[in-house]
Amino acid sequence: MSSVMKKAKAAKSAKEQLALLSREEKDDALEAMATALTKEASWILAENEKDMQAGRENGLSEALLDRLALTKERIHSIAEGVREVKKLPDPIGDTVRTWERPNGIQIEEVRVPLGVIGMIYEARPNVTADASALCLKSGNPVLLRGSSSAFQTNKAIVDVLHRALDETKLPSLALQLVEDTSREAAHEMLHLTEDLDVIIPRGGASLIQHVVKNASVPVLETGVGNCHVYIDESADDRMGVQIAVNAKTDRPSVCNACETVLIHRDWADQYAASLVEELKAKGVAIRGDDYMQAHFDGITPAETNDWHEEYLNLTVAIRTVPSLNDAIRHIQTYGTGHSEAIVTEETGAADEFMARIDAAALYHNASTRFTDGNEFGFGAEIGISTQKMHVRGPMGLEALTASKYLVRGNGQIKE
Repeated sequence: MSSVMKKAKAAKSAKEQLALLSREEKDDALEAMATALTKEASWILAENEKDMQAGRENGLSEALLDRLALTKERIHSIAEGVREVKKLPDPIGDTVRTWERPNGIQIEEVRVPLGVIGMIYEARPNVTADASALCLKSGNPVLLRGSSSAFQTNKAIVDVLHRALDETKLPSLALQLVEDTSREAAHEMLHLTEDLDVIIPRGGASLIQHVVKNASVPVLETGVGNCHVYIDESADDRMGVQIAVNAKTDRPSVCNACETVLIHRDWADQYAASLVEELKAKGVAIRGDDYMQAHFDGITPAETNDWHEEYLNLTVAIRTVPSLNDAIRHIQTYGTGHSEAIVTEETGAADEFMARIDAAALYHNASTRFTDGNEFGFGAEIGISTQKMHVRGPMGLEALTASKYLVRGNGQIKE
């Protein structure tokens, strides 16, 4: 039996015990996890530095290094994220609906855990803690497989969480980390249909598509973020600039960062200079259409692939459009269904934008950076789904549940 299969079976062995824990018992475990993360921050940082050094030597991009890097502040934020999950209502056992049939049978739909979750993700150590908290709170054992670039950090975090769980009623077996970082090990996870109930990939397009195309285990797909901000002709000038700059630069390496800014020509004629100035001041490289190239210096010509690109760095594509309809058509053509924003003072334009664009999150006069489990009040997220089967958008506790029907009668038989 391979090490991956052993880990999966160990997680599965805790399935029933975990599902029967009370909210108080699970919350006590999460509090212990959060406390341990803060207490062991120095050791986690030392292990993270090993990964960072290896990443620099191996030529990891700045975007990936940013995702990989931890600081005391980030560890504190991760611990607080665990506590936020702790504060949330426990969905397990909640009644979704009840009804009675004409024959007197009473039916109740209740929430139950999805089962054993396999998580395959790239260089984001915070995902290790977020996924652990969300899965355990929702009664799901979890088998984690992070990237080799974050192995030392992920192992340290899981070791800390295991020691914390050993002092609680929540079985530490319910949290497992695959320590074989080979591609073969990740591929094996995709076919553990006897032990895993669902696979969740979180990372770049190539990882997600590999899992979707090759898995025998059902996949809960997270999505790539080619996100747009459209600045309409009626947009307030400062609001348009601030939202576009924030969406691009607040943290460019994440999936809810803006990759393309669309600007109505009339707004561009008056205010695009301010936008370009502020983007350049933040170190953003701009790839623009003919209008942008003609009006501003230092604009790289945008190619067709730029409209498709998820840069995940300080690069943005800018296109000017003659109408709201053209902006919508552009997003319908190139968007990935993640997060799209319109900046406008016209309610009708915002309503049309939101009605016609099909995406997990749509914004009127706000940055796409809010597509996040914590920002939505979910405490954390296990990923952001851009598919429509099961769930869509930031996936919190309820997204990690299924339902079952409790049917009660008094002797009814089918005739």
